[in-house]
Formats: sequence, C-alpha cells, structure tokens
Amino acid sequence: MTNPRLTPLADTLPAAVPFVGPEAQERARGAAFEARLGANESVFGPSPKVIEAMSKAAADTWMYGDPENHDLVQALASHHGVLAENIMVGEGIDGLLGYVVRLFVGPGDAVVTSDGAYPTFNYHVAGYGGTLHKVPYRNDMEDIEALLETATDRQAKLIYLANPDNPMGTWHEARVIEEMVTRIPDGTLLVLDEAYVDTAPDGTAPNIAIDQTNVLRMRTFSKAYGMAGARVGYALGAAELTQAFNKIRNHFGMSRVSQAGALAALTDQAYLNKTKAKIAAARERICKIAEANGLTPLPSATNFVTIDCGRDGDFARAVLAEMVALGIFVRMPFVAPQDRCIRISCSVPSDLDLFEEALPKALAAARAKK
Repeated sequence: MTNPRLTPLADTLPAAVPFVGPEAQERARGAAFEARLGANESVFGPSPKVIEAMSKAAADTWMYGDPENHDLVQALASHHGVLAENIMVGEGIDGLLGYVVRLFVGPGDAVVTSDGAYPTFNYHVAGYGGTLHKVPYRNDMEDIEALLETATDRQAKLIYLANPDNPMGTWHEARVIEEMVTRIPDGTLLVLDEAYVDTAPDGTAPNIAIDQTNVLRMRTFSKAYGMAGARVGYALGAAELTQAFNKIRNHFGMSRVSQAGALAALTDQAYLNKTKAKIAAARERICKIAEANGLTPLPSATNFVTIDCGRDGDFARAVLAEMVALGIFVRMPFVAPQDRCIRISCSVPSDLDLFEEALPKALAAARAKK
C-alpha cells in the first residue's frame, strides 16, 4: 500500500521548534528550574478576576467556545474605540501570524523581516513557501529604513516589525512608526507586532487610522495581562483585513475558558496598571544587577531586559549554559551581533534574588572556559 506523501514543500522543511521550552530543558537536566526567567511570561499572574472568571467557565468547558468571540470582540472594540469589524481574536499572536501569512503569502512571495527578530513569524513564512529577506539590526534596534528599502526592492507582500522589539527590548517612538506607515510600498502590508506595547512608555503606540489598509496590528493577553497559557491574541485593522481571517481561521480555536479570562482581564485595568509598575521595578533591578557585574543592560520597553555580556556570542552562550546549570532558565538572541547578549524576564523579587546570586557564578565559570 502506498503511504500518504508530504507535499514537496513540507518535505523540504525541518521538523523544527522555534523555541525549546523550559519543560523540555527540565526533562533533559532531570530537575526543575528554580527561576523561570526566559520566556517573557508574567510571573505576576493574571487579575484575580481572571482566575475567578476562568474557574467559573471551566464548568462549561464541555461546550465549544463562541466561534465569533462575540463578547470579547465587542469589549475590545469598545476598549479601542473602534467597530467590532475591526477586531479579530485568535490563538495568540503566533496563531494570528500564521493566518496572516496564509492569507497573503504564496510560494516564492517576498517577505521582509529583521535578521534575528521573532522566529515564529519566519517559521510560518517557510511553512507557506514564502521567501524571507532579512535586514540586520542597527544599534540593537530594528532598522526601519532598511526594512522599507528592502520591501521596495523585493516588492514584498509583508513587512514584519515588532515594536517594542523582541528579543532586544528596544523600541521606536510612535512618530517614527507613523512616518513609516506613510512610506510603505504599494502592495505591501506592515504586520506590526505590539505584543509588548502595554509595558512600553507613553508615546510608543502610534496613532494609525483604523481603516488604514496597509497596516495590521497585533496585540496579546500573554504579556502584561499575565495569560500566556490561555493563548489569546487579537488583530486590529481595517475591516477588509480583519474579516479576511474568517476565510481560513479555525473558528473553534478559542476555548470558553480563555474567552472568559480575557474578557475579565480587559475589565480590570487597575490590576494591569499595578502589574506594569511591578514590571518597571523589576526592569530597574535587573539593570542594577547587570551593572554590578560589569555588564551593560539595554534600554527596555518590554517585560524583559537584554543584557550585553561584553564579548561574542560564544561567551554569551557559555554564560547562558552556566545559568541553566545553576537552575535559572534564561534565553538569548539567536543572531550575531545581538547574540552577545542574554535576556532576562521580569519577575518577582525572590526570582531576581536567585538571578543576582547566580549571575556572578555563571560569569566566572564562563570566563574560566574562555
């Protein structure tokens, strides 16, 4: 009997995981991490109202979630001052990015991103046969001029830009993004990933008309709202963009529990503001710990701090390996020269105490090997 065959495209792709999870690393090392400081989750957790709403919704989990996400969409539209047709809810920004690529990118279509930027986007582009064109960072920031120039030269279907940026934590002010939007080439869509905009300074979120048809903005409940495990994201944009998702999305992709949690999170902005203050305090402490060890923290508008280890990528990888051996889960940028850094997620004081204790030991061990 003839076995089913992969498509020619799928047959060429590696069975890759963009991020190796801390759970996999714990299984490999045979022990749990003492501090989980690598995945940019919010250890501060969701609002108590979220936990209550999700607990109540669990009793109804035998039912599918509302395929229209009606209540959450209406609440998000009110929150942003737009129409419901301008919102599309999905399974986190990762899921939405997959839908965007499926909608707009065919085999051989050009897509522009930064070299070393969020790898899950690249994973989706490869999966649909797009051709990635990468530009380097400039001064540890995404290079908007280079992104626009490459998109023009390659007649790109998409530009991917995260602002604030992951993995560097740097950001462009709103006026810079607003000016960029006026220069997007005809036929190109800017996918503006704003996963960390809730933790950024005032003046980071650009003022973009909701009916602008060359920009699609992505938001999430995973970061500042503390709901990474619930997988709730949403797209903001012109109706012709957001409603196109209905052509190809998984209409039952959202669980009732996640829908209820996100709706409760949105209504508790007071808790969100408290969490943002905790994130800011944690950023400040991480910076002080880095500086006390002779390292340079990069300015951050996110819920993590990227720390320049002062040497090359091999040294930073050695530092990371030593941190992991000491029970501290951290990550780092993948591409040079940004791979000279490690990245530390904001967390509670007890976790940062462990980081403060482990960092000088990891540095000493890494230096002894180099």
